[in-house]
Amino acid sequence: MRRSEESGFREFAQARTGHLFRSACLLTSGDTHFAEDLVQETLGRMYVAWGRSSELENPAAYAQTVLIRAFLAHQRRRSAHEQPSDELPEGTAGVPGDASLRITLLDALRQLPPKDRAVIVLRYWEDRSVAETADILNVSQAAVRTRSTRALARLREQLGSSVAELAA
Repeated sequence: MRRSEESGFREFAQARTGHLFRSACLLTSGDTHFAEDLVQETLGRMYVAWGRSSELENPAAYAQTVLIRAFLAHQRRRSAHEQPSDELPEGTAGVPGDASLRITLLDALRQLPPKDRAVIVLRYWEDRSVAETADILNVSQAAVRTRSTRALARLREQLGSSVAELAA
């Protein structure tokens, strides 16, 4: 890779890492260590593809696709079925915003199947269209609409009126 391409990749990585990390945190239901691994894997794959960046119309969208696919690939592996502990090994840093609402939402997301979680993150966090989401996940638009409806119904069922109470 030439210096100019490498410099371009560094700028891209610095600009997109925070956004990719936030998306990865939602996908992993708040598992920041796994989210960091996903972002690292995404940036590694992007680095390899960067030489062909002239072929990429939208590198940011491509990075998001790589992140989602890395997450789904990990969920298919046997090691993805590890059970997290209820006890945190270390203290958490203070995060601005309502922590109880954030924890409640992340717990509800964690209970969704990985593909449903990916649809929710892409459609409602990333504000992607049904067509874009279908393209990223390699499924039909009907499948995206079905998963979206089913996942939102499960979230409403799990959260009930508690979200309104926490947000107030």
